Amino acid sequence: MIKSAVSELLKSTKSKLLKNSAWGLLSNLLQNLLLSVFFIIIARVYTKDTFGNYIIANTIYSFVLGFSTLGLGHWFIREYINIEDKKTILYKFFKMQLYTGILFFIISVSVSYLLYSNSLIRYLSLIMGINIIFDNLIYVIKYLNIAQLEQKRSFILTTFEALLKCMTAAVLYFYFIPIEYIVIVLIVLRLITLNLFITYGSSNQINLKEIILVKVNYPEIKKIVLANWTFVVIGSLSVVNWRIGSIFVSKFLTTEDVANYEVSFKLLSLAYIIPVVAASSIYPMLINALKKSKDNLKAVYHRIFIPLTIFGLLAFTFIYSYVDYFIPLLFGEKFADTSQYCKQMFLVIIIFPTFLLQADVIITLGLEKLDMFCNLISISINITLCFIGLTFYKDLSVVNYSIFISILVFHLIQDVILIRKKIIEISKVIKFYVYTFITVYAYYLLSNAIPKEILFVVFWLLIAVVFSFIYFYKKRNNLNVNIE
Repeated sequence: MIKSAVSELLKSTKSKLLKNSAWGLLSNLLQNLLLSVFFIIIARVYTKDTFGNYIIANTIYSFVLGFSTLGLGHWFIREYINIEDKKTILYKFFKMQLYTGILFFIISVSVSYLLYSNSLIRYLSLIMGINIIFDNLIYVIKYLNIAQLEQKRSFILTTFEALLKCMTAAVLYFYFIPIEYIVIVLIVLRLITLNLFITYGSSNQINLKEIILVKVNYPEIKKIVLANWTFVVIGSLSVVNWRIGSIFVSKFLTTEDVANYEVSFKLLSLAYIIPVVAASSIYPMLINALKKSKDNLKAVYHRIFIPLTIFGLLAFTFIYSYVDYFIPLLFGEKFADTSQYCKQMFLVIIIFPTFLLQADVIITLGLEKLDMFCNLISISINITLCFIGLTFYKDLSVVNYSIFISILVFHLIQDVILIRKKIIEISKVIKFYVYTFITVYAYYLLSNAIPKEILFVVFWLLIAVVFSFIYFYKKRNNLNVNIE
């Protein structure tokens, strides 16, 4: 019965889900490829010190940006899907994000002046901070497209912007431009992107004149924020766990460590494209599944869990095998020591895909407060471990392991919540951790006996053969293949 219900659900959503996921994957791959080229050129052209200062300013901007949207994207999707007067809520959300963007721009500049005395960091933070206003408005249209399963529009525009950034960086190979002017050009590009989002990205649903006439006063904003304060915390803290590491590195360590951390994080951001795209497409699907029954939600969750687990292991083993070769190749010999820190940071990718999935399920069940407390516990662990560790041991590995431990604890708490809600069984949770540990440890041991670049190919070919054998054996014996 469950199987037939899920089949019906998947049949109705499959085309749009696959279409959006395919567009999302293609777009994010192109986007990150282009932005990575931009990042690599910046890292190569400027000194490590200048590059480190740029990264610190960018970190402040990204850190504050995580709070500026108030984390109301998921709230907007739920409201937009279920409400009849869609235009009014869209316009109010747009105006709210404009107000909060201006507020957090001021906060961003203030933070840079409070934390750093370096004039270059302050200047770059001031210019980059303007992006917060533009990003908040783009954020509205992105979530409008998610609610309508029309992410294709967002993907096209963000890819276009990445192309413009890449072309800007390419100029540096022919003519040196001070970093101060580069960030001004980036602001102009973001303004162009915003205008394209308002016109093409929103399918002409955004009318600026009508938005001006829409009344959104402070009491109304306060009411919405207080009613959805858990989303505010969740949306904010999801960024903090990553960016707090950059802050700690910049205050406790050197600008060289800042550069090493950011290069590692850039590679990690490339790796989690697939789970992030999947999560954004899966969330509306989970909501629709729960509308039918809790069993549908459970079935959809189990169908997705194993592929995400395999992806996490695949990404980690790939980096473990090849990062020593391609970091110096891409970023230059001055980043030759970065690979060891990259391997440490990539421990996170082992559990990050399933972490995203479980967070979406918890929110779908209406347990935002529990998810918020999970975030608070995770970030508290991260901050505590970073502070204590860096006080006694000045090394970048402290930050990397702190992030991994904090997200691992988060994942464990998610497991407990989902067990209690009867979405998963404790036996399957234990199997997940045992099998994951055995796979990673076995790969580590084998890497001492077999060249890593050869091991990666052989290891995953053997796993593919084993899974194929099991699949066809069950199929031949008329057994149901149930990916759990």
